[in-house]
Amino acid sequence: MELKEVNKDLYDYDAYLDEQYGQEGTPEREAFRAEARNYMLGVMLRDERKKQHMTQAQLAEKVGTNKTYISRIEKGLIEPGFNLVVRMLGAMGRRIEIVDAMPI
Repeated sequence: MELKEVNKDLYDYDAYLDEQYGQEGTPEREAFRAEARNYMLGVMLRDERKKQHMTQAQLAEKVGTNKTYISRIEKGLIEPGFNLVVRMLGAMGRRIEIVDAMPI
């Protein structure tokens, strides 16, 4: 699980991902990306819920699900559907806004 050292202060993260999860486009690499996306979404939703001083049970009640399901989303164990994410954000007084991406 060592990163490939490019120099003493720089490591090649792509080489690390290739080694651990396969080349770009492989099923293993895509599965890793999906898992990472689910985890990050869960962290963002959990942080926002806590910022709003809500419990998982309170959020679950507002969106029509149960505390266990909210917990699994926040841990990144499951990928919630878009509609549920929108309902969760709405219950926390937030919304999704689509904006132009900055050019790369």
